[in-house]
Amino acid sequence: MDGTNESTQENFVLLGFSDRPHLERILFVVILIAYLLTLVGNTTIILVSRLDPHLHTPMYFFLAHLSFLDLSFTTSSIPQLLYNLNGHDKTISYTGCAIQLFLFLGLGGVECLLLAVMAYDRFVAVCKPLHYTVIMNPRLCLGLVLVAWGCGVANSLAMSPVTLLLPRCGRRSVDHFLCEMPALIRMACVNTAAIEGTVFVLAVGIVLSPLVFILGSYGYIVRAVLLIESASGRQKVFNTCGSHLTVVSLFYGNIIYMYMQPGNSSSQDQGKFLTLFYNIVTPLLNPLIYTLRNKEVKGALRRLLLCNR
Repeated sequence: MDGTNESTQENFVLLGFSDRPHLERILFVVILIAYLLTLVGNTTIILVSRLDPHLHTPMYFFLAHLSFLDLSFTTSSIPQLLYNLNGHDKTISYTGCAIQLFLFLGLGGVECLLLAVMAYDRFVAVCKPLHYTVIMNPRLCLGLVLVAWGCGVANSLAMSPVTLLLPRCGRRSVDHFLCEMPALIRMACVNTAAIEGTVFVLAVGIVLSPLVFILGSYGYIVRAVLLIESASGRQKVFNTCGSHLTVVSLFYGNIIYMYMQPGNSSSQDQGKFLTLFYNIVTPLLNPLIYTLRNKEVKGALRRLLLCNR
């Protein structure tokens, strides 16, 4: 036990893609470009949502929070990954690893719940349009966002210490490019069945429950859309809801695969690339998905650019 306590204060070694040195330089360039585009895209969404009065609606209030989450999500790990890819030093301090794990779990949980909140917003907009402004008032919107943040942070506070305090018997090499929970669980030198069961239960609450709510909400939305006689009205609903469903599919697909089987059952290499996908590709695509299919956002961008000129 003393050895375990001592080892917790040592640096970790993030192996990442070090077994593929020819791939590291390519990944560095690709990830750097994707990260910069992610920063630009999500920052643009936040600024447009705040600066254009036409977008001061619940939908864009939640979208701005989603963009902020994506910025935080990628920034919690990508700079460290770029540093490790660009040199021989693959270490991360124990404190840095703890912060990275806490942010990754917390922000991921918040995003799961925020996507459910956004589905509820679309449900009210489509199924109860005459009562939309009354139901989705600023106080409720803020309350829903705060609940999402509170539950996500609480989930991380519950799981981060348990994961970090697992006995590792001096093992310091993390077979991943970040301090992610499945990779840290695999390092343990004790039976992890109990903690994997706990992770599964929490994942049902923070991952699957919001997903079931989202699918239920869209079931009602589809039924309501089929009753709309106007083709243009149906197209508008499909555009906004289709964007949200695309984001949900990208995010939840990877999360469910990774966290519903957190131990040794999944391929470690496959896990790295899946984590990389939802850590950089999903946040990169979110602004494109919402802007390319959304006339309101494109109109707001044009107005802001013309004002600046």
